[in-house]
Amino acid sequence: MSTQPPPQQPPQQPREKSPFSGGAIAALGGAAVLLVFMLQNRQDTPVHFLFWKVDLPVWFIIFASALLGAIVWLGFGVVRRHRRRKARRQARRG
Repeated sequence: MSTQPPPQQPPQQPREKSPFSGGAIAALGGAAVLLVFMLQNRQDTPVHFLFWKVDLPVWFIIFASALLGAIVWLGFGVVRRHRRRKARRQARRG
């Protein structure tokens, strides 16, 4: 049996945290791709929806579609969090 203390490792320096998470970087990259796509599609096109017919720029249709998709995505996230929270409450009550 040895009476010597175990060798000490040098203290690790804390890693510097990035101000951006992986999700934020992905969102910024997606927004940049969307912006380039919108800038390349600036011509007008006819849009027929139910009984409406309008001429809209393609960039606006792309932006509106992306915005609607983001709202739906966030809505599903809110519903999922609500269900999980409700299930945790039920589990605590027994």
